[in-house]
Amino acid sequence: MELEEKFEDLLLEISALFINLPIDAIDDVIQDTQRHICEYLQLDLSALWQWSDRDAHLMTITHLHSPEQGPERPVGIDASKTFPWVYEKMLSGELLAYSTDELPDEAEVDKNTRRSFGVESSVNIPLKMGGQPVLGILTFDTIHRKHVWHDNEIKRLKLVAEIFSNALARMSSERKLVESTDRLALAAESAEAGIWELDCRTDIFWATEEARRIFGYSPDEIISTRHFEKSIHPEDLIRVQQAMSESFANNEKLKVEYRITAGADRYKWVCSRGRPYYHSDGSLIRMLGTTIDIDERKKLEEELKKSLTELKLLKQQVEQENYYLREDLKTEQGFEGFEQIIGQSKEFKTVIASARQVASTTATVLLLGETGVGKGVIANAIHQMSDRKTKPFVTVNCAALPSDLIESELFGRERGAFTGAHALQVGRFEVANQGTIFLDEIGEIPLDMQAKLLRVLEDGEFERLGSPKMVRVDVRIIAATGRNLREEVKKRRFREDLFYRLNVFPLTIPPLRRRRNDIPLLAQHFSKRYSRKMGKLIESIPQRTLDIMLDYHWPGNVRELEHVVERSVIISTGSSLAVNEQLINESSPSTVPGNDAVKDFLSNERDHILEVLALSKWKIEGVGGAASILDIHPSTLRYKLKKFAIKRPS
Repeated sequence: MELEEKFEDLLLEISALFINLPIDAIDDVIQDTQRHICEYLQLDLSALWQWSDRDAHLMTITHLHSPEQGPERPVGIDASKTFPWVYEKMLSGELLAYSTDELPDEAEVDKNTRRSFGVESSVNIPLKMGGQPVLGILTFDTIHRKHVWHDNEIKRLKLVAEIFSNALARMSSERKLVESTDRLALAAESAEAGIWELDCRTDIFWATEEARRIFGYSPDEIISTRHFEKSIHPEDLIRVQQAMSESFANNEKLKVEYRITAGADRYKWVCSRGRPYYHSDGSLIRMLGTTIDIDERKKLEEELKKSLTELKLLKQQVEQENYYLREDLKTEQGFEGFEQIIGQSKEFKTVIASARQVASTTATVLLLGETGVGKGVIANAIHQMSDRKTKPFVTVNCAALPSDLIESELFGRERGAFTGAHALQVGRFEVANQGTIFLDEIGEIPLDMQAKLLRVLEDGEFERLGSPKMVRVDVRIIAATGRNLREEVKKRRFREDLFYRLNVFPLTIPPLRRRRNDIPLLAQHFSKRYSRKMGKLIESIPQRTLDIMLDYHWPGNVRELEHVVERSVIISTGSSLAVNEQLINESSPSTVPGNDAVKDFLSNERDHILEVLALSKWKIEGVGGAASILDIHPSTLRYKLKKFAIKRPS
């Protein structure tokens, strides 16, 4: 981009240089320009061919730039004989960009001549003035190496050829270049550039047809400075005025990008370049410049900037997250290993990023969200990403523990603490020492146990049931609930001090209906898991099945989806996952879940348990039992049977 800008500056200098240039200096300036162009574009050779003054049918080299080790200017060379194929193309006005080995068979003479000079790649531009015959040919070449000619490069070289054409026309007719801008305008149009001139005495702009088109001015419209400023976007006006003032004051080149009107309530970007000219006494005469439409370039820059911002944020997010395994590292019970994290949605990635931030600390985390959203998976991920990942990760489902056993389960008991306590039992907090304990459904803990839990959170101390001895532990606590604990505090069903102690780092996990892009990934994951577990080969999920899943709002979230896929694996007979629409049609696809989403899921969970019990013929434990199919502990299943008042039919 910097090279292109420098080349555009060079073209502007060349354009200005040829204006009012004495005729006797044109030859030297042309060759000097050839040298500059070759240096900027890293080309080796440039030749300008013209009709011979002695022979009207002979075309020879009149201007040449060649490297020190390159070919010298040939004398008496006839283009029609040494380059007959190219010669005929040039006379027809055709522009050519090619390499020597690309020439056709009929250009054998041209090939041999080019090889004798070592010329490998060339661009040949015919020099013309309006509808007049070809004045000459301008060539740019590379020696002993190939060069790829880009459209922008050819367009700029074509502009140089047009400038040379104007200068040669002046020199051949021995006239001063009075209105050179009219002819330069034709060249600028080929590069989609509009030329303008500001008369500093009258504050009136002269502009070419292309410049008027860019700004939306009519052919006869008088363009004053005030009229021009009305075309500029109000937010850019001061910047344009300052740029022009600084250019005039410091005799510097003008370059400014700004927006101009392009219809009703619409603007487009343009770039103006110019140069001020002064009288011998230092007073301003005019500013000559060009303007091009850069609206498309600006749009691309904005898109690129947006993409780079997104990439930067994504990079930061990736740096904050662990790379989760794509294989399923499931265990028989709970999350003993690094469980695969399934989800590519923006909402879920935000959760993972937050989890990554808090994982390396010892702060208490409170996971919030509807039932079945995967709070246990996130809790396990936080542990796996922490410094405690080699230590125990203990999960406690507070809702599944009978109220009379919660204390002994959490804090342990001494032998003889109560009837049936025949041996010492270590509590979950002691097991989790130096590790992490995950208290799922924390809102289900009775009030009398909340005080003891608060003490553990604050001091890391507790007493086993039936023992006055204090036990100290170092445990990182992660809690989860589907309840609104603030409302529970207001209703005095949850201690306010415990709530604030747990709410150090709240993390809300979005429901499945807000991360629909993850449904196909989750369905595929669960399909592989249960087909492997049941000894089936499910290789694909039909689009129809995915459409059914995507249309459903999933009040039970990921857990409900898992159960539906599990049942679908059971009923599938082929290699494709078959979904019975009755399994997930309890709610209309257009139904928006409300406050009854938890109730719907509990009903759905009860129905699922009944279906599995019927499938296992009401066998609870062992191979083929309902607990095994549901992947839960038999005691947990019995608790749910009691919770849902499920009894075996007589």
